[in-house]
Amino acid sequence: MLIDSHCHLDAAEFDADRAEVLARALAAGVCAQVVPAVQAADWPALRDLCRAHAELHPAYGLHPMYLAAHRAAHLDLLADWLARERPVAVGECGLDFFVAGLDAEAQRHYFRRQLELARDADLPVIVHARRAVDEVIASLRRVGGLRGVVHSYSGSAEQARQLWDLGFCLGFGGPITYERATRLRGIVAQMPGEFLLLETDAPDQPLAGHRGERNEPARLAQVLETAAALRDESPQSLAALTSANARRLFALP
Repeated sequence: MLIDSHCHLDAAEFDADRAEVLARALAAGVCAQVVPAVQAADWPALRDLCRAHAELHPAYGLHPMYLAAHRAAHLDLLADWLARERPVAVGECGLDFFVAGLDAEAQRHYFRRQLELARDADLPVIVHARRAVDEVIASLRRVGGLRGVVHSYSGSAEQARQLWDLGFCLGFGGPITYERATRLRGIVAQMPGEFLLLETDAPDQPLAGHRGERNEPARLAQVLETAAALRDESPQSLAALTSANARRLFALP
């Protein structure tokens, strides 16, 4: 039994065959998925999708790559949604200093406020950190009282240790299936198991052998196989461990 700790099943890429994608995921052993939002306009549809499928669990947030769609009022709206809907997490939020043209100060403002909302609501955060891991760590320390996951982790081993010291999990998906990803594969091989989460980030981040294809949650089974081989563990034991980690972090049934 696997939990996809990060999947955008509400994305338009799945509109044509979402039911079939869900069926393939269940057949592959993916019994639950955490589905984080990226902008306020998507929250109602995401809520309805997760209400219709017991294995889907929503998180609400404002993604840094959708900065142009965010408004100051959305932060107040998010506070209301957290209080009323009690999602499993706040997110996807974070910092992205890779994509050109994204206002860094505006990103910091939205990220800091979402961290504060998560702390005040006693919810975990799902963090996007691209070329921004050091600043994300500093922000987590500054706000304090937080727990969560840095998804699709791409930082160094030393940055990973700093995140574990803060009690944060790291999410890994398709990138570790590429043999050239030696740094990430080394982190997965050596990291404390209590902080490891598996994800697909579908429809993004296709696995090795599927370059250019739409990713989907059923392929979490291949991520598991890769991670288990890297850690010299059985897939069954690693599935149990990572699923327990996800249940604990997100308070899943």
